[in-house]
Amino acid sequence: MYRRANMVSEKGKRRIYSSKYALSSIVYCSKCGDIYRRIAWNNRGKKYTVWRCCTRVTHGPDACHARTIKEEDLQEAVVEAINQLISESSELKEIIKENIEKAITGDGSRQIEEIDKEMLEVQEELLKVANAKKDYTELADRVEELRNEKENILLEMAEEKNEQSRLKELEEFLESQQLEIDSYDEELVRKLIDEIVVYDEKLKVVFKSGIEIDINK
Repeated sequence: MYRRANMVSEKGKRRIYSSKYALSSIVYCSKCGDIYRRIAWNNRGKKYTVWRCCTRVTHGPDACHARTIKEEDLQEAVVEAINQLISESSELKEIIKENIEKAITGDGSRQIEEIDKEMLEVQEELLKVANAKKDYTELADRVEELRNEKENILLEMAEEKNEQSRLKELEEFLESQQLEIDSYDEELVRKLIDEIVVYDEKLKVVFKSGIEIDINK
């Protein structure tokens, strides 16, 4: 939620996140890195719903010449990518299990305990030195180092937990989904897909589990 609320493109432009459509703010331009936006398009009297690079929409083709893609083609690519996952589920399940195990590198609890213990000792020593009106700069620096070290370990632990959660969610989907899907499903996109990158000749669908599938569209 924080990432989406503060979303910026690779060029530093702030973009407003919309949750109305599952594809909003997850479709990216391979050329400039900006997001794609849903647009009602009237081309020579024919009306389409298309997705276009925001940079191109705002500044024209000289700023970015990324292609426009029809919504139906974008949705078909998503369905095809999900069905590839389902059709290869037996092989993927093994890979997912291996990746879940790799993601579990230890909960870091022992490291945290050791850091807390050292920090307490250093802080007690710092107080003694400060009360003696001596220089305690090195001790203060060490406390800061330990705090940063602890914060990094906590961040790593949180990321490992998130990775395990994403992999388990995909594993549960593959276990429950025996048949290929025949139509685009907004909720399934929200649940499974992290981003889609638009290239000239293909779309790269990146699942939240980290799996990437290229679809020629």
